[in-house]
Amino acid sequence: GPVAETFRVIQGAMSEEYVRSTQGVFQFELSGDGGGTWYIDLKTEGGSAGFGKPPVTADVVMSMSSADFVKMFTDKLKPFMAFMSGHSSIIGDMMLTLSLEKML
Repeated sequence: GPVAETFRVIQGAMSEEYVRSTQGVFQFELSGDGGGTWYIDLKTEGGSAGFGKPPVTADVVMSMSSADFVKMFTDKLKPFMAFMSGHSSIIGDMMLTLSLEKML
């Protein structure tokens, strides 16, 4: 599905450089089609992304619909804008969320 596809792309876009500079772990609680718990680990060496809980405790937990998540990563919706407009809730380090925008 689109969510799994998006995570495949994210996994492919990860670089050591990016992991080193970000040092954050994101957990996504997605509702709707292809939803569930997903994560992006930009802290552990090499980084990883996928389905389930992150291997280490998340710095940021974002809750949103899977449709909005896919939009966010296809650049139709900025994470910060999603939060401001009430499309998503963010618990944790807000600054890290902005660093996620750099990756998108």
